[in-house]
Amino acid sequence: QVQLGESGGGLVQAGGSLRLSCAASGRTFSNYAMGWFRQAPGKEREFVAAITWSGGRTYSDRVKGRFTISRDNAKNTVYLQMNSLKPEDTAVYYCAVAAALIDPTRLNGYNYWGQGTQVTVSS
Repeated sequence: QVQLGESGGGLVQAGGSLRLSCAASGRTFSNYAMGWFRQAPGKEREFVAAITWSGGRTYSDRVKGRFTISRDNAKNTVYLQMNSLKPEDTAVYYCAVAAALIDPTRLNGYNYWGQGTQVTVSS
């Protein structure tokens, strides 16, 4: 059974940093793309960042230059380093895994999802 578990969320002041982790289990994901999405209250889930099995990265314009996605295939883990956080980054952050990804920004391209971790940025 495939499971994704996010961690690292919390409360931080604007301008601060957080590092999210997502550990995958149930199979080896070294050939899968991995991504991060977020959902703020009352809003749709939106793409944040994705990384292919070979290390190619895609970012939302809203986080480009502030967030960095990385992965450790040996640990089946994907990370999201978030710097210069803003109150508008407040959301539940979800990790996801895709077996074959054509458009990394689309939710329906992903096969498995985590339960999410809350990130709150105070002003």
